[in-house]
Amino acid sequence: MAALSSSSLFFSSKTAIPINNLLTPPSIHRFSLPSSSSSFSSLSSSSSASLFTAHSLKSSRRSTPQGFTVKAEKKNVLIVNTNSGGHAVIGFYFAKELLSAGHGVTIMTEIVSGGGKTVWGNPADVATVVGGETFDVVLDNNGKDLDTVRPVVDWAKSSGVKQFLFISSAGIYKSTEEPPHVEGDAVKADAGHVGVEKYLAETFGNWASFRPQYMIGSGNNKDCEEWFFDRIVRDRPVPIPGSGLQLTNISHVRDLSSMLTSAVSNPEAACCNIFNCVSDRAVTLDGMAKLCAAAAGKTVEIVHYDPKAVGVDAKKAFPFRNMHFYAEPRAAKDILGWESKTNLPEDLKERYEEYVKIGRDKKEMKFELDDKILEALKTPVAA
Repeated sequence: MAALSSSSLFFSSKTAIPINNLLTPPSIHRFSLPSSSSSFSSLSSSSSASLFTAHSLKSSRRSTPQGFTVKAEKKNVLIVNTNSGGHAVIGFYFAKELLSAGHGVTIMTEIVSGGGKTVWGNPADVATVVGGETFDVVLDNNGKDLDTVRPVVDWAKSSGVKQFLFISSAGIYKSTEEPPHVEGDAVKADAGHVGVEKYLAETFGNWASFRPQYMIGSGNNKDCEEWFFDRIVRDRPVPIPGSGLQLTNISHVRDLSSMLTSAVSNPEAACCNIFNCVSDRAVTLDGMAKLCAAAAGKTVEIVHYDPKAVGVDAKKAFPFRNMHFYAEPRAAKDILGWESKTNLPEDLKERYEEYVKIGRDKKEMKFELDDKILEALKTPVAA
C-alpha cells in the first residue's frame, strides 16, 4: 500500500491462528507477596481462564533486539480514538509521536500546523467516514468489546491495512497471588477486550494488543494525580483504603505512546503479540500520596481505613483499586527493545505546575465521601 503524506484522527461520536493451537505460556520468574498484603484470588485452572496470548509468547523466547535496523518508512495511520474516558489521551500523545517520526498526524487544534486531517463519525461507519482513503496502520483506541471494534477490524482487513493495533486494558487480568501481571497471565474470559484480542488473532495477519493501566499526562480526562493534589493543597488528610502498601503502576502517557510508535516502526517484531503498556516501576498507594505532596512542596497526612467498616464504596472514594494491581512491560522490552522513561517524582512536578496553572488549586470543592470516612475515623479536618 502506498504511504500517504498525512494521517487522520478518527473520533468516535459514541462510545488466522486457531485459538486452540496457542502455546502454553512459559514459566516466568516472579516474586510472591503474602496473601495478607492484598485481596488476591487464586488463579482458575480451567482453560477458559487462561490468558489469551496469541503469540505474545514470542516475547519470552526472543532475544532482546539489540542493533535493530528500522527502515524509516512514512506511513499513513488512522487513529480511531475515544472522545471520553481515561484512555483518550493515549491517542493524542500517539498522534504527536507519529508526527515527530515523520508520519504527519494532526490531533485537536494545538498541532494543526503538523498537517493531516481530523474526521468525525461513528466507528461502525468508518468506510464512509474516511471516504476511501487508504491506510497502512490502524489504531483502535475506542472500543471495549467486539461489537464496537469488529466493524473497524473488518473494514481494515478488506481495505488492505497492513497493521492493526488495539488498546486493550490491564484490567482484564485475573487477580493473582504472584504479582506483577505479565504477558501470559490468566485473564477474565468474559472481558470484552479479550473477545477483541481473540478476534484479531483469528482475523488479522499483523496485529498487536496493548494493555495500559493508570496513567498521568496533560489532557488526561480521568483524575489520577489530581485526586491527591486536591486534598494536599487544601491541607486535608488523604484517606487511603487498606494498608497503603498495595502496589500499582502509574505511567506517563508518553511512555504508552512511545511503545505504540515502536510497534509501528517494527511491525514484524510487534506482530501477533500482546504488550503490557505500562512503565517498568511500581509505586505503593502511600508512595503516590507522598510523591504528590513532594511535587507540591507540601507535607501530607495519610489516614487508612477499612471501606466496609466505614460504609463506603472504595471504587467511588478512591481512584485506584484497593489491592495489588501492578503489571510489567516485559514483552515490549524483550521484543521491541522499548525502554520506559516515566520518572514519577519529576513527572508529578510537571503535573503539579499544570494543576496550579489551570487554577484547580483554587477551585471550590466538596469532599463528602472523605468527610464520611474521616468522621468515622474521628480524624479532624483543618478549617
